[in-house]
Parts: sequence; C-alpha cells; structure tokens
Amino acid sequence: MSNSTSGPRQIVELLKKGDLLFVLGLFGTIVLLVIPVPALMLDLLLAASIGISLLILLIIIYVKEPAEFSGFPTLLLAVTLFRLALNVASTRLILSDGHAGNIIDAFGHFVIRGNYVVGAVVFLILVVINFMVITKGAGRIAEVAARFTLDAMPGKQMGIDAEMNAGLIDEATATKRRAKIQKEADFYGSMDGASKFVRGDAVAGILITLINVLGGFAIGIVQKGLPVVEALQKYTLLSIGDGLVAQVPALIVSVAAGILVTRASEDANLGAHISKQLTLYPRALAIAAVMLGAFGMVPGMPLLPFAALAALTGFTAWTLDKSRVAAAELTPIQGEGKALPAAPEPPAKPIDDFKKLIEVDTFSIELGVSLLSLAEKKNGGDLLDRVTGVRKSFAREMGVIVPPIAIRDNLELDTSEYRFLLRGKEIARSRILPNRWLAMNVTNSPVPLKGVPTVEPVFGINATWIDEAEKRSAEIHGYTVVDPGSVLITHLSECVKRASHLILGRQDVQGLIDNLKESHPTLVNELIPEQVNVGVIQRVLQNLLREGVSIKNLAVIMECIGDFAAISKSPDDLSEQVRRRLGVYFVSEYESEPGILKAITLDPRLEQLLMSKVQRTQLDVGLVIDPQTAQYLLNELNTRMGEMAEQGLTPLVLTTAELRLAFKRFFEPSLTKLVVVSYQELPAQTEIQNFSILLLPPHLQRPADKAA
Repeated sequence: MSNSTSGPRQIVELLKKGDLLFVLGLFGTIVLLVIPVPALMLDLLLAASIGISLLILLIIIYVKEPAEFSGFPTLLLAVTLFRLALNVASTRLILSDGHAGNIIDAFGHFVIRGNYVVGAVVFLILVVINFMVITKGAGRIAEVAARFTLDAMPGKQMGIDAEMNAGLIDEATATKRRAKIQKEADFYGSMDGASKFVRGDAVAGILITLINVLGGFAIGIVQKGLPVVEALQKYTLLSIGDGLVAQVPALIVSVAAGILVTRASEDANLGAHISKQLTLYPRALAIAAVMLGAFGMVPGMPLLPFAALAALTGFTAWTLDKSRVAAAELTPIQGEGKALPAAPEPPAKPIDDFKKLIEVDTFSIELGVSLLSLAEKKNGGDLLDRVTGVRKSFAREMGVIVPPIAIRDNLELDTSEYRFLLRGKEIARSRILPNRWLAMNVTNSPVPLKGVPTVEPVFGINATWIDEAEKRSAEIHGYTVVDPGSVLITHLSECVKRASHLILGRQDVQGLIDNLKESHPTLVNELIPEQVNVGVIQRVLQNLLREGVSIKNLAVIMECIGDFAAISKSPDDLSEQVRRRLGVYFVSEYESEPGILKAITLDPRLEQLLMSKVQRTQLDVGLVIDPQTAQYLLNELNTRMGEMAEQGLTPLVLTTAELRLAFKRFFEPSLTKLVVVSYQELPAQTEIQNFSILLLPPHLQRPADKAA
C-alpha cells in the first residue's frame, strides 16, 4: 500500500517546489540552444510543448478574472523561448542528419500527405491566421486595455476612498480593493508587452522555416550530392513539418492570449458564461433553426446537414422556452403579491391581527418599482447585504446597534424614487436611475458628460447620471463614478447617522448596559439604579449621538456619569462632562493636520454677552438674544462655514464650556453641519489656529470700537 502511494506523493512534493522546476526549465531551454539533442529527446520535448500550450488554454478558460492568471505574461515569454529553442534543436538535426524525430516526420508525411506544396500552403495559412488575425487583434486589445486601465485608476481609487469615508466598507476591504486595482493595472501593462512576444514568434517561425528549406537544399545538393528533386522533397518536407509542429502550439497560445485579454470579469468560468449567454434568448435560437432549414431547401445545397442542425437548434430553443415558462409560473410577481399557493395556515387570532396593525418599523426603506431589482438577489441585487453592512459599520464606529431595516416597495412613489422612514415618518427622499452610473465632478473637470444632470443627495455635489458607454470617459477625466446602489447606501448611512439619537430607545440602552455588565459588573451595579436610572443614561447617550460623538467607549461614559451624578442629575450637564472626558477621542476627527485645529472663535466681548443670555431650565438649555443679533450671527456663521468648506475644513466654532451647549442648540436648526467644541474638550497637546473671529454685532459696538 505504501509503495502504491509513494509515487503520487513524490510527484506532489515535486510540484510544490515550483521555483526549482521553473529555474530548471529555463536553464534547460538555454541548453537546447547550444547542445545537440537526440531525435527521441526532441520528440519528447515537442510533445511537451504541445501539452503545455493546451494546458495554458484550458487554465484560461476556467479562470474567472483575467488578472487571476497574473503569471501569464512571464509564462508566455518562457514558452516562446522554449519553442524557439526547439526550432534551433530541430534545425540542427534536419540539416546534419536529415531526420528530426518521429513527430516532425509525421507532420511532414501524414498531416500534409507527403506533398510539400500542400504543406507550404497550410503552413502559410496558419502563419497568416496567427500573425494577421489573432496576434494583431489580441495585441491591439491588450494595448487599449492597458491604457484605459491605467487612466481609470485615479477614479477607481477615489471611488474606494468615497465608499470608505461613507462607511460602506472598512479599511481592510478598501486595501484589498486597491491591491486588486493595482494588480489589474500591472497585468494589463504586462500583457501589452507580452503580445509583442507572440507577434515576434510568428515572424520567427516564417524565417526559420525559410532558412531550413534553403539550408537543407544547399546541403542536400552540394554536400550530400542528392538530386535536386530529391533534396527539395526531403528537406522541404522536414522543414515544413518542423514549422507546423512549432506553429500548432504557437497558435494555441495565441488563441489563449486573445481569450484572456478579450474576456471580462465574471463569477463563472468562460465556458459557463458563454453557454449561459448563448442560451439566454430562445427566440434567437428558434429563428436560427428556421434559417438553417431555409438554407437546406436552396437548390443544390445538401439537405441532410442543414436539416440536422435546424432540428437540433429548434429542439434546444423549444426546451429552453418551456423551462423558462415553467420557472416564471413558480416565481412570485413583485409588487402584485402573487406567489405559489402555500399550505393553509391556521387562522390568526383577531388580537394578533390588531397587533400587526399597530406595529411600526424603527427604520425602513421604500423603493419605487424600477428599483426593486436592487433588492432581488436572483437578479444580482445586493441591497440587503449592503444594508447589513451599514448596520455593522455604524455599530463598529458609533457603538449603536441599529435595529433591522425593513425594505419594501411603494407603488405611490415614482418608479425611480426611494425614501427613508423613521417610525413611519419620512426623513429623506431622493431619486436614482437604475442601469446607469452617477458621475460626480469632485475635481471640477471642465469636460461635460452626456447624461441626466442631478445633485448627489448627501454632499450636494453636481453630478450626472451616465450610461455604460460614458463611464470610461468619466473616469479618465477625473469624475468619481459610483453605481446606483452605492448612492442609495451612502444616503442611508448619512441618514442613519443623523437620526441615530432618535433611533436609540430605552430598550436599546438596556441592551448596551447588559452587554457592558458582563465585562464591568462593578461599574454597572454601582451606577444603576442607585445613582441614575436608564432614562438619564439614554438622554446622555442621545445628546452625544445628536452631535456625532461615538458612544463606543461606553465604559468611559458610564464612569464619568458616576463621577458627576452626585452633583447633577441633568442629562445635559452630564453629557457636557462626558464630552470633556471623551474629547481626546473625538476632537482629532476635526483636526486639519495632526495636532492642529482650525476653528472660528468668538470675540471675548461677544462671548461674554452671549454667556449672559444663556437660559437654563430643568428640561433644556438655550440662548435668549434679540432677532437683530441672531440674524447677524447667522449670516456671519454662514459665510465663515462656506469658506471653511471650500478649503476642505470642518465648519467648527470654538467657545467656552459654559456657552457651548446653548450656542449649539440655538443655531442647530439653521446650521445643521456646524460643529461646536469647547476649549475644555481639547486634548492638552492640541494647537489652535484661528480661521476667523466673530466680532460683536455693529449695533452693539461703542462708537470708539466702530472707529477703530
């Protein structure tokens, strides 16, 4: 038993040492160029050449993405060198011995039946097919693919960055996708150069065969004294046989290279992909069957082959159409509620029916009819998976577990509209065009695009809905191009973040506390319910989420609440104390450079004035200022925020802790993107750089101040 398995094991171990095999192969190829080999060894090497070319072709058929076979350009160079070395070895045997092994002899006598004229014609036809058709087309495709792949790299990289910033993907996924883009660029760049090997191989085949014929003719007549006809017959047959033996694997490798550069990335191998597409339309097969039958009826045409093909094609079309009809009868009709009859269920109790009527989803998405394909997995839709990804990303970044998000159709919406609902109330609505791409002009490219103008719903960027033909041009000219699903998901991610404080219910907070209790039991038992209840903690967490502060560090938050709960039970006071404790974690998000914070600051007199206008109640904190002052501050802040946004900075106001919350609450309804941070929240090493200073309103300034 051990003897029977030792052989395969040794072969497997040998194949694992691929580096040694490749080095030995290259070294052996170089040896072939200078050292004669016997005819038997040449037969073995020629058979290996044909086998290697067939193996390459089969591997390319089964790979799912062109870049998956990244070693093909190098392998193509090695195989081409090996084939040329065999040409040199066979030439040496033909000219010196007049015999170059059984394979070349078989190609000279059996394949072309001993007629060197026929052999020359067949050889030239193969060379023309290889050189003029396959290698020329494959080389052109490789060149264009390399150029477009390199030109599209910046746009793809920006698209990955945009998805990562929106929370659709994590850093590991972004790194993986960037590496894939780089791999594709390297592959197509290498294929552009490797296609020149194939063309050079075809030219070398012609020259080597011609040299063999002329050299053999001269040796046969001058050195061996053979008659002219016999020398021509003998050496021409051997030379053409040698050329055919070289051209067959060369043609196979050329076809493999052409297939590799012309195919697109798919989830299936090439054979399954092509067979699926050829059988996608039974009507086309039926029409083809009728046309084949008509060809057979033409006078003088052989009826049997055309009739057989027509019958086979027609039967295939009928079978595919029948199976499609059967599948359609079993598939539910989207939007109409029709489905397979199910087994009868026991009637629900009336009380259960009423419970379902009053149930409200915490968060839901409603889609127009033409957008339903985004959520249908059978049609390639991945909306369900991407929504789950948003929930995971939000839990990882903000520390909040968003309840399952319901997705349903709504016939009252426009066909390409969608909207987001929070407990049945619409909070956002927008429109996307399926089967198109959204091109965002983030680089202010002057090149216009053909399509439907629109505005990106999250960042307000001018954009255009373009079709597939315009996509490549958009990427080359610096547009960020995303698919409709990514637009919807980015919008969803932003809306979930804005509404997170409304999503967080008391039961959700209890779940977070129970989870924390497993790792920090002493902290939870000391705090709840002796010092505060779950409602106070919920309000504190909602205050933090309302301003985009993550509650992932729940243990730190609870410890801070415990430290100050004896002083104040007000959620606003507690959340302000928590912000000071968490400042080291969230302030860095607003820094223009590491350790540097650019912000709008308040004139000390204005700050003192506003602090005197702060009004506190048991339920809220606010500012009480006159309309003229409020309008002045609103206009000034709007101007400054626009200037900061143009420079890529977060619109941020820096003020004292006593004024921070009241200032934020007063301007929040009008300036939703304004961030207000107190000096006490800044880490000690943070350097503050004034972007601008808000001055006292003119109507409150003294005459001396106005003159100054």
